[in-house]
Amino acid sequence: MLGFFAKNSEHYRQSAIGLAKVEAIYFPSITLLIGLSTLVTIMIGGLYHINNPERIGLDTIVEFVMYVNMLTFPVSAIGLTASMIQRAAASQKRINAFLDTEPEIKNTPASKPFVFKEEIKFENIEFTYPDTGIKAMTEFNLSIKKGEKIAVVGRTGSGKTTLAQVLLRMFDPQQGKVTIDGVDLRGYNLNSLRAAMSYVPQDVFLFSDTVHNNIAFGLNSADRDDVEAAARKACVHDDILGFAQGYETMIGERGVTLSGGQKQRISIARALIKEPDLVIFDDCLSAVDARTEKEIIGNLRVYLRDRTSIIITHRIFALMEFDKIIVLDHGKIVEQGTHNELLALGGYYATLYAKQQESE
Repeated sequence: MLGFFAKNSEHYRQSAIGLAKVEAIYFPSITLLIGLSTLVTIMIGGLYHINNPERIGLDTIVEFVMYVNMLTFPVSAIGLTASMIQRAAASQKRINAFLDTEPEIKNTPASKPFVFKEEIKFENIEFTYPDTGIKAMTEFNLSIKKGEKIAVVGRTGSGKTTLAQVLLRMFDPQQGKVTIDGVDLRGYNLNSLRAAMSYVPQDVFLFSDTVHNNIAFGLNSADRDDVEAAARKACVHDDILGFAQGYETMIGERGVTLSGGQKQRISIARALIKEPDLVIFDDCLSAVDARTEKEIIGNLRVYLRDRTSIIITHRIFALMEFDKIIVLDHGKIVEQGTHNELLALGGYYATLYAKQQESE
């Protein structure tokens, strides 16, 4: 990776220096030629005027000077245009590399609309990231009934986020399969599959748009009441009212004008407003203070009562009753059960809970 970066950086440096050299020669040369052309025009016109003042007047000399400048300007603009074309061509090449990329995850001709009625099953999943070779999931088996609330706990790099990405079909596993109501996930239409799910990732992405439009992003249209209701559930309504223009306040690209906690809560509101069949939260409360976290969890307990949900976290939410808690380590499920069952085991979950209680 370092060699690739060094090679491309050196190529860019040489190209930039070459362009700077050409511009350093071309533009002063054109300026010199324009100046010489003007001087020659004035000199020849002056000699003609001296020798024959009745035929060549000062107005004629001025006209020719203007003509020379009018003719030389397009020539001088050629260099600027050529430079712009080169820069635009380089930018277009990078854009084309993105536009011409064929997605690996595609719909099959026989794909059907997504319907979730009973159960999600992960069956002997094996997944290794192709670009890094990191094995994120191995011998992974899990069953999630409709309406269950599942917590996924584990160390960094244990495969928690990969579980969500496989379920969303960001990646397909190399071995094993994910089935929903007995149908392989690859048999469902991608658009309908993802439209039925709400996913709040670790790295929140907000657009350079109004707060209202960022929350309503997942819907074709949403009125103010729906947006405000979602914001209240995510405990960000009061923060938004404190902005200069409330819900019509423009926020910067990726939410640069907001705090980390505000970005996460707006992203949660975006997920809740869709009223999805399945909700996936990927460590989405890491930047929220303890008081706000408890308030959000209290709202989620009501919101998720009849919904299937997967909550990926580094913390243990004792206030929320999960139907099942799974503990991951190196892509495997090492502990599984309810909160009380895992505490009785005295393993990683119990240790994590004890440390969290001490810190609080």
